[in-house]
Amino acid sequence: MIGLTGGIGSGKSSVSALLAERGAVIIDADQITREVQAPGGQAYQGIVDRFGTDILAPDGAIDRPALAAIVFNDKQALADLNGLVHPAVGKVMAERMAAEAATDHVVVLDIPLLAESTTQRDYLAGVLVVDCPVETAVERLTGQRAMTEEDARARVAAQATREERLAKADFVVDNSGDLAHLGAEVDRAWAWIQALAQKATADPTR
Repeated sequence: MIGLTGGIGSGKSSVSALLAERGAVIIDADQITREVQAPGGQAYQGIVDRFGTDILAPDGAIDRPALAAIVFNDKQALADLNGLVHPAVGKVMAERMAAEAATDHVVVLDIPLLAESTTQRDYLAGVLVVDCPVETAVERLTGQRAMTEEDARARVAAQATREERLAKADFVVDNSGDLAHLGAEVDRAWAWIQALAQKATADPTR
């Protein structure tokens, strides 16, 4: 299994989609987070109990921007939210990883906060980091997600630094260029992943 991570605005989701096109099975922590936070999800009621009904949209779903506005300005609130969400996400990810264990699929764990985690992930064959300059990430967040520059920089600052992520990388995908450049970078990453898979097949103890 390969760990995939990258800071907000790095283009990690684009890389994830391109890896899926090449045959990878993606287990997406962000998508699972949305699932456990949805009405009836494992973390939904706990979040409503902690943050109140003001964070709910008219249809009863959690208004994610409203919740984000609270937790990104309050460290304790963010810690409380993570304490509710992360165990539920971890449980679902473990179930999906177990379902792939007996297959020969290339499994990519798309984990935004992999660099922030202190947990040893010995089951990962390698960590792939999507990287771009901070200013590029801020430009993407303001241009593509309509964030204010202040909000974009706050989101970037709330995560691990670029240097911390790169220090944990076994392979780096440079996403500072255009889509053609990114496609070529993902081709390089896919070749690296295939080589890791061949080594694992040749040496089952790895």
